[in-house]
Amino acid sequence: MLRQAAISGVLLFVTLAASARTRPHYGGSLRIEVHGDAWAPDGIARRLVLDGLTDLSATGAAQPALAVEWTRKNHDQRWDFQLRPWVRFQDGTPLTADAVVASFNAMCPNGASPAATTPAPQTQCPWNAVYAAGPLDVVITSDTPLPDLPELLAQTRFGISRKDPSGVLRGTGPFQVSGFTNGALMLTAYADCWQGRPFLDSVEIFQHRSQRDQWLDLSVGRADIVQVPPELLRQALQQHMNVQVSGPVDLLALTLPPQGVFKDASMRQSAALAVDRAALYNVIFQKQGEITASLLPQRVSGYAFLFSTDRDLNRARALRGGAFATPLGLGSELGGATMRLAAERLALNLDEAGFNIKMASPGVPPAIDLRLIHLEETDPRAAVDEMLAAFKLNATVNGNGSQALWRAESSALQSHTVIPLLWLPRAWAVGERVRDLRLSPDGEPLLAAASLEGAK
Repeated sequence: MLRQAAISGVLLFVTLAASARTRPHYGGSLRIEVHGDAWAPDGIARRLVLDGLTDLSATGAAQPALAVEWTRKNHDQRWDFQLRPWVRFQDGTPLTADAVVASFNAMCPNGASPAATTPAPQTQCPWNAVYAAGPLDVVITSDTPLPDLPELLAQTRFGISRKDPSGVLRGTGPFQVSGFTNGALMLTAYADCWQGRPFLDSVEIFQHRSQRDQWLDLSVGRADIVQVPPELLRQALQQHMNVQVSGPVDLLALTLPPQGVFKDASMRQSAALAVDRAALYNVIFQKQGEITASLLPQRVSGYAFLFSTDRDLNRARALRGGAFATPLGLGSELGGATMRLAAERLALNLDEAGFNIKMASPGVPPAIDLRLIHLEETDPRAAVDEMLAAFKLNATVNGNGSQALWRAESSALQSHTVIPLLWLPRAWAVGERVRDLRLSPDGEPLLAAASLEGAK
C-alpha cells in the first residue's frame, strides 16, 4: 500500500513538474529577424499592432474581430458592420464608427465619404463609400456586389489605425509600437487589448537581415524566430532546425504588358508556353511548394489541376515566328540570389523560344517582370478577388460555386498578361525557448498566445 502511494506521489510530482514547464508565463522579450520590411502590407508588425473588422477562421470563413456582427443589403451592395463596444486604441482613444471611417479614408483612394479630407492614398479598396450610421455602426456601399467583403476585410492592409498627436500609428492589437532601438522595431504588450494581454512583454523585430546573419543569430541564441526561404527549407530540416511551415501562400508569376512586343496576344501565349516550371520547382526551389498555372493553389480552389503546366517549346516557337533582334529586359523587385537564378532560368527559357531576353539594368523599367504575390485569403471566392485585384486583371466572378470561380480565373488568364509559375510556402525556424507559436493561414507567426520558457 505504501509502495503504491509512493509511486502515485512520484507520478503526481512528475505531472505537476511537466505542467509547470509547459504552462505559459508572462514576461520576456522575443527577437524576430526578417529579410524585408516588417511594416509592409503583409509584414509581421502590422498583424501584431492592428486589427481588422473581421478575422479569418481556420476554414477561411470571416469571423468577428473589431466588428461583432454584420448584415448585407441590396444584393451585397451595402454592408452594415456593428463594432465591438468598449474597445480602445493603444493611446486610449475609443474605437468608434468615425474612427473606422477615418482609417479607411486614410488608406483608400476611392473609399472616402463625400466630406472626408484624406491623406495620400495607400491601397485600393473595393467599395465606393464608407460612412458612420451611428456611434458603433459602419456602413460600406458599392455600385457592384461585394459578396465576400467580410473575408476581404480580414486582410492586414485593411487593419484599423489612427495616428496619435506625436504621429505614431496606433491600433487595437496585442502589441503597440514603442520606437526603434539599435535598428530594431520595438513593440510592447498592450495590457488593455480587447483580446487580453499577450504573454510576451515585448517583441523586437530586426529588419533587412541577411539569411546568413539570421541563421547565425538563431544558432547562438541572439534570435528566437528567423525566416527560412523555400529553397533552403530542405537544408534547414537536414540541420534539425525546429521549422514551422505554411501551405503554399506566395505566388511566383511573370507579368507581360499588353504593349510593345507583347501587344499581340500570340506573343504572350508563346512566352507562356516557353516557361519551364518543372526546372524552377526541381532545381531552384528544391521541390518546395507546387507547380501551378493557376491564380490559386490547389488546396484553396480544388481546380488548379485543370490549368495545364506543361511546356511546349515547339508551339511557342511557332507562335513566336521569325527571329527577334530587339532585346527585352527581364527584371524583378525581388531580391536575393535565388530569385536572380529564377529570373535567369526564365530568360533562358524565353531565349529558346526565339525572344531576345536580357536582365534589365537597375533603374530601367523591364519589359517582363517577375513578381511574388502573397495570398492572405483561404476562402476561394475572396482569394480569386484578391489575386485579380493584385494583378489588375479585368475579370469578375459571375455566379456561385467552383465553376463560377474557375470561369472567372480562366477568363483573366486567357490574355496571358500574367503567367503563374509556382506556389511557395512560408517557413520560420524557431528557437528552443519559444512556446505555443502558431502560424496564421497565410504563414505569418501569431505571437499573441506565444510565450518564452523561463520568463518571469
